[in-house]
Amino acid sequence: MVKIDALAYVVAESTDVPKWKHFAEQVLGTATAEAPDGGLYLKIDERRFRLAVVKGKEDRYFASGWEVANGDAYAAALAALNKAGVEVRTASDAERAARCVQELAWFKDPSGNRHELSWGHITDFARFTSPVGVEAFITGEQGMGHTVLPAVQFDQTWALFHDVLGFGLSDIFRHKFTPDPNEPVKRIYFTHCGNPRHHSLALFEMPIPSGCVHIMLEVPGMDEVGRAYDRMLKHGAKLMATLGRHVNDRMTSFYMNTPSNFALEYGYGGLTVDWDKHQAFESSAVSLWGHDFSVGFK
Repeated sequence: MVKIDALAYVVAESTDVPKWKHFAEQVLGTATAEAPDGGLYLKIDERRFRLAVVKGKEDRYFASGWEVANGDAYAAALAALNKAGVEVRTASDAERAARCVQELAWFKDPSGNRHELSWGHITDFARFTSPVGVEAFITGEQGMGHTVLPAVQFDQTWALFHDVLGFGLSDIFRHKFTPDPNEPVKRIYFTHCGNPRHHSLALFEMPIPSGCVHIMLEVPGMDEVGRAYDRMLKHGAKLMATLGRHVNDRMTSFYMNTPSNFALEYGYGGLTVDWDKHQAFESSAVSLWGHDFSVGFK
């Protein structure tokens, strides 16, 4: 049985790395460091990075980085992917060094999203110090946060993650943008892997030009969310959804746009779950209150 432990990191592509550096330090409150080939590392804990920015021709999401416990788990995951007919490519030495891991491979899911698989992160365990005083981010065994990806080939993409990589279903939401009865319903599956975070990956049944709906970073207190909201306003980042509390993972959060044109949820209080006792469900509302996503279209 394949066991993916957590979302270790995400990678964004950018035409303006200095813009990302300003956003990271002054709005998100992460530390930053230079990365290979003119890129940028965003540091939020003892690891070298949890979000990497690479220079490119577009402003978009580039990859999701998943980690396993050790070399045996890594070999088992690659074997399962190969058996399922998924084309897996071994990363170059330069790519592996840039991600600061022992081994690295990547593949694309049936919807075209790039996923990187690794084990054995390399770090000096230097202390995280925020340039604007953010106390900490919630990571550890829960990974860096979560990512929500477009899945136009929804059934095939979910089958890959569930049947091959061992992800479980946390809950379901079905979304329509208009009251038109002829509009197709879009499914969202919130899914979990080998840690107690309510979801590490969500799949959304529609195309997204930026390659990602949003990623999430979690902080340990509501005041940190409020301070980030103030910094967003001060530095002119675009609000994508107002403050609210989600039905499923009970996260209190707001959303803002990143320099790579996908949203970032900045939140507090997400559920951790005992999966042996969890009962999957379908919610008919996104949030208990708040989270007006219409502001993102203004």
